[in-house]
Amino acid sequence: MVEGSMTQGAGQGPAVRTATLRDFRVPPYAQVPVQSQSAAAGHDARPGGAFPEGEVPEGYTPTERNLPVIGRGGPGDTLEVAVAPEEPSTAGLGPLYVVGDVHGYLEELVAALAEKGLIDTDLHWAAGNARLWFLGDFTDRGPDGIGVIDLVMRLSAEAAAAGGYCKALMGNHELLLLGAKRFGDTPVNSGAGTATFQAAWLLNGGQKQDMDRLEEVHLQWMARLDAVVEEDGHLLLHSDTTAYLEYGSTIADVNDAVHEVLTRNDPDQCWDLFRKFTKRFAFRDEAGPTAVRELLDAYGGQRVVHGHSPIPYLLGEVGTEDGGEGERPRVEGPHVYADDLAIAMDGGVTMAGKLLVQQLPLAR
Repeated sequence: MVEGSMTQGAGQGPAVRTATLRDFRVPPYAQVPVQSQSAAAGHDARPGGAFPEGEVPEGYTPTERNLPVIGRGGPGDTLEVAVAPEEPSTAGLGPLYVVGDVHGYLEELVAALAEKGLIDTDLHWAAGNARLWFLGDFTDRGPDGIGVIDLVMRLSAEAAAAGGYCKALMGNHELLLLGAKRFGDTPVNSGAGTATFQAAWLLNGGQKQDMDRLEEVHLQWMARLDAVVEEDGHLLLHSDTTAYLEYGSTIADVNDAVHEVLTRNDPDQCWDLFRKFTKRFAFRDEAGPTAVRELLDAYGGQRVVHGHSPIPYLLGEVGTEDGGEGERPRVEGPHVYADDLAIAMDGGVTMAGKLLVQQLPLAR
């Protein structure tokens, strides 16, 4: 991995916690309590709303991943949701960092951000004018997805105040959680039979305590996320698929189209969007470089940077996205592939891999 130029965060010298679900080393700053919305709801005041040390939250159900069958969309009524403003110029801003899929693993996220000096010992923004992009998938499978969202939302405000920014992209699990909350067990069209967002969400690691703690502010924040951005020659997106091309020939067109779908109270259109963003492996194998170039030619940039497909799963080292019994893949850093045109950032935290936070550009 190419390390960032910033100084490391305070609290060095990791201490071992007793992991309930899997072994993981967490430094002392991961134990610093921070007041959050969840504290008022009776949860221990933890970073971003995390749960107390050593306790499995009620309703936490670690799952093996199995993608649902997904259908296609149609017209419907509209629901008003605000759309994010256009991106400001990046001139004069600091170094660029990206974060892979978090999936509710809040303590691992805190450790990875602090290791890069992006947050301090009190879990506040410490990176000045740096730019930090999350590549989506904040919830499901892990124990505290809402705590992750709370932390990212707070860091976004703190980074902006410091002259930098902390922003996020739309992942397929954001679409899934929005659909489960909005449409529940409403049947949606599927080429292989009837499906529902609620069933798909549970099948893909949906956590009861996340749904219980989900508030309107979280829903609005997720619905406003963009799907694609370009930063310093890097085309950032969540999924390793060319399905983005179906939503527009420019970045602005894609983001507008995604926001438009999410303003409509139409489960079939939302389901179709989720289905397309759940596709994967388009950049792998012989046709991979051609697929990457399609995206770069349309949207700009010299490299695609994505999450979604865990690196061990992408490489065929494990059989499913969550891994299996005894499978503990070793991930040292991002995976560069497709003729050096694509960078995979999902280190496989859901399969006891690594939650990746990486400064860009990577050396070629």
